[in-house]
Order: sequence, then C-alpha cells, then structure tokens
Amino acid sequence: MPTTKRSIDKTDPRVVFGQQLATLRRQAGMSQEALALESGLARSYLGGVERGQRNIALLNICRLAAALSVPPSALLQTL
Repeated sequence: MPTTKRSIDKTDPRVVFGQQLATLRRQAGMSQEALALESGLARSYLGGVERGQRNIALLNICRLAAALSVPPSALLQTL
C-alpha cells in the first residue's frame, strides 16, 4: 500500500511559527546547527519545529528567542 504525504496546512500555527523561526534564524546569519548549539536544543528537533511538525513548548520558545537575541514575541508576530 503506497504511503501518501500529508499536505501542509499553511495556516497551521506550528507551520507559521516554524517559518517565522527560520526567517529570524537566517536574518541572524545562523545555521540550524548553530542555533541548536546556542539554544541547547537538538538540531533534529529544531528542524521539526521549522517544518511545523513539532508543537513547541513555551520554555523552548524562550530558549530560541534568547539564542537569537530577540524577544519571544518576535517569534509569535505572524500568528
């Protein structure tokens, strides 16, 4: 039985958050690996967050914001 990929819902808050995170990460000139090291999160977890596959916890939002030197609200601006 062939597997089918789920279509990505562009309005899903996890997807929107992940896109904003990726945008801010790129603006900071950081790779996923660098952000993962700076924030103390696993790179594979960070990749899942950016793809909208993970439902990120508030504590991790704060860790990522600190690593990017932005307020946590900057990660939620597009929601």
